[in-house]
Amino acid sequence: MSRRANGEGSITLRSDGRWMARLSYLDPITGQRQRVTLYAGTARDVRAKLKDARDRLDAQAPPTDATRTVADWLSHWRATTLAASDRKASTRELYATLSRKHLEQGTLGALTLARLRPSDVTGLVLALKAKGLSDSTVRSVYAVLRSALDGAVTDGLLSRNPAALVARPTVERTEAKHLDAGEVAALLRACDGSRYHAVLTLIAATGLRKGEALALRWDQVDLDAGTLAVVATLGRISGELVSTPPKTARSRRIVPLHPGIVALLKRHRAAQNAERLLAGNQWTDSGLVFSTELGSPVDPRNLLRVVQSAAKRLGANDVGVHTLRHSAAVVWLEAGVHIKAVADLLGHSSISITGDVYGHTSDGAARSAVESLGERLGL
Repeated sequence: MSRRANGEGSITLRSDGRWMARLSYLDPITGQRQRVTLYAGTARDVRAKLKDARDRLDAQAPPTDATRTVADWLSHWRATTLAASDRKASTRELYATLSRKHLEQGTLGALTLARLRPSDVTGLVLALKAKGLSDSTVRSVYAVLRSALDGAVTDGLLSRNPAALVARPTVERTEAKHLDAGEVAALLRACDGSRYHAVLTLIAATGLRKGEALALRWDQVDLDAGTLAVVATLGRISGELVSTPPKTARSRRIVPLHPGIVALLKRHRAAQNAERLLAGNQWTDSGLVFSTELGSPVDPRNLLRVVQSAAKRLGANDVGVHTLRHSAAVVWLEAGVHIKAVADLLGHSSISITGDVYGHTSDGAARSAVESLGERLGL
C-alpha cells in the first residue's frame, strides 16, 4: 500500500484476472473520507489509472469523472444554474430550447460525463452543420454545451471541460440584404393602409430593431425635441409577449427623428387616442406607442406578414422587417455618414459589427469616393 498527501491507494489482482486499485481520500468540500475503485486488464494500466486519479486530486479535481449522462446533467443545469443566471430571459429560454432539442436528445446526450471527449464535441458540431443549421445556431449550441460543462467542472463532476478544448465554431459574416431608398419607399407605399404602416416607416427611417420599435412607450418619445429613447425590446418568451432591457449597453440609445417622422407620430397618437375612446374600459393602458386596437402589445410576427405581403406584390423576394433596418444602414454609409455614427444609431456593440454586416458599397458610391479624392489631389 502506498500513501500520498492526497489519499491512500492499493493495487490487487482479482480472482477473475482483472487488476483493481482502490483509492481513499478526504473530500475537500465535505471533509468526509471517500473511496474510489478502478479496474484494468493489466497491472500497468491500473497503476496508470491510480496515478491519474491521484494527479487529479492534487489538482483539486475529482479522482474520476461522474457516471451520470450528459443529458441528465444538462437537464439539471437548465433547472438550476441557467434558471438562476443573470442572462436575459429570452437568452435563457433560447439556451434551454437548444439544450433540449440538440444536446439532450442526441447521441451525445446518452454519453456519460466520464466518457465525453473533445472528439465527441467536434462530432456534434459537424453533425449540426450536416443538418443544415446556420452557423450562428451551431455556435449557440456549442456555447450552451460549454457553459453547462463548465458547471459540471465547478460541481466536481468533471476534472476539465472537453468542450473548452474544441475551437468555437466560426460564423461567416454575410452582408445584410438591403433595398435602395426608392425600393424602401415603394415597399412602404405598398404597406399603406395597414395599421402597422407607421411603425414600419419608423423602422425604415431610424434603423430600429422591430422589438425596439414595438417596446417603445410614449414617455420615451419627445416629439418637441424630435428624439426617442431606446430602453427596451419586445419579444416572445414562454409564449408571452414580454418587454425586456436591451441585450447590450450600446443598444440603449437616443435616436433623433426626422420632422416627417415627428409629424407621422403625432397623427398616429391622435388615431390611437380615438381607438382608446372607442375601446372604453376594454382598453389596456400599456403606454405603448404601437399597440393593438385594445392597447396591448403587437405581435412582431404581424409586422413580418405585412412586409412579406407587400414585397410579394412588388415582386421582391427574401424581404423582411429587418430589411428596413439594413437598408437604413446602407443608405447612411453610402451617403458618407461616419461608420461610428451609424453604429451608434443602430445600437451595435462595436463598429466591427457594422463594418462586417454593411461592408459593401455600391459602384456609384465607390466611384464617387475615388473621383472626390482625385479632385482633392489635383489629378
